[in-house]
Amino acid sequence: MISLVALDMAGTTIDDGGTVYDALKTAVEEAGATVAAHDLQTWMGTDKVEAITNLLELGGVTPTDELVADGFQRFRAHLKEQYAAHPPVAIAGVEEALKTLRANGVKVALTTGFDDEVAYPLLSSLGWTIGAGLEATVDAVITTSDVAAGRPFPYMIFRAMEATGVADVREVLVAGDTAVDVRAGRNAGAVSCGVLTGKADRATLAAEDHDHVLEGVFEIPGLPELAR
Repeated sequence: MISLVALDMAGTTIDDGGTVYDALKTAVEEAGATVAAHDLQTWMGTDKVEAITNLLELGGVTPTDELVADGFQRFRAHLKEQYAAHPPVAIAGVEEALKTLRANGVKVALTTGFDDEVAYPLLSSLGWTIGAGLEATVDAVITTSDVAAGRPFPYMIFRAMEATGVADVREVLVAGDTAVDVRAGRNAGAVSCGVLTGKADRATLAAEDHDHVLEGVFEIPGLPELAR
């Protein structure tokens, strides 16, 4: 029986029009590196400082502390600008799925490759709230600010368990739109799902050790693992 569903944010629960991809690519290219589409996809979903560091190196630029810090500031500035011009929205069916899960006694946590300074304003722009009552949107939010390392390490999932009082990882279902989301779920020992609402295709997600590849979060309440 599943007691906690841990979901990624951009591309999984939130439609930002691909802004995260564009911001990450732009930040790295402005530092003089080239960005291959495969490399960009590989590092999506990870901690963005780690992503910038590795994409710089893959793109032929030595990732000094200064370059990485500057790249991360450019990434955040681009996100802020684009989110103001084109506000993100909930992916179709997500809000209904979250309400169904929580009404059925399942805790819901959001995990993200963003830090606090990006994640919480994004949630506020959607009007999403955090709390234990059913009037809230989710029970907990875990960002890269909360852990020593982001995906594919399972630490955000474990912190979500801690925040929601879930002791058994076998009672956790994880879903995300990137390969590292699926990998983190498996590394945690949880039920691990890929969703096709981001830029990764079915073959990319299915290549990971997974339990389900879903069209979207809206399918989660109907999974056999959620049967009460």
